Amino acid sequence: MQPQGAIFLALPHLGPILLWLLTRHRMSGWVGTRPPVPELLLHADLRRDGTPSCLLCYASYLVWKDLGGGFGRPLALPLGLYAVQLAVSWAVLILFFAAHTHGLALLHLLLLYGLVVSTALIWHPINKLAAVLLLPYLAWLTVTASIAYRLWRDSLCPNHQPQPMGEKSD
Repeated sequence: MQPQGAIFLALPHLGPILLWLLTRHRMSGWVGTRPPVPELLLHADLRRDGTPSCLLCYASYLVWKDLGGGFGRPLALPLGLYAVQLAVSWAVLILFFAAHTHGLALLHLLLLYGLVVSTALIWHPINKLAAVLLLPYLAWLTVTASIAYRLWRDSLCPNHQPQPMGEKSD
């Protein structure tokens, strides 16, 4: 791996780490009033279960390398779309964990899903492996979007939250 490859390894982790550093003190109060799912999601996103994030890093490096390295014109669309994807993923973290707007975070997750699919389609002719390496990230986004949807729905209709077995609702 060329030395510039370190940028591709570090970049996807920058947003989650900065968010955690800026909001870790406020998270404990928020988590105490809600189910523990959001805090678990933040910690999971910081690691992003390791594998999808590392695969994303490696895939972007493969595309960069196959297009000749540097930061010239041929890289504008493939890596520009990837940069937008990273920015939207960081915005999702801010909306979800700092602003606590689950509905808006869900809309951004759906946008992010489309961006990742578009990135895979654009990367496929450049490097097929790089496109395939985006699939675990899409799976992670599917799980995250379903959790965000559930939290958003429960915030709109708190009376429709599931009751523990044996308890009756009013």
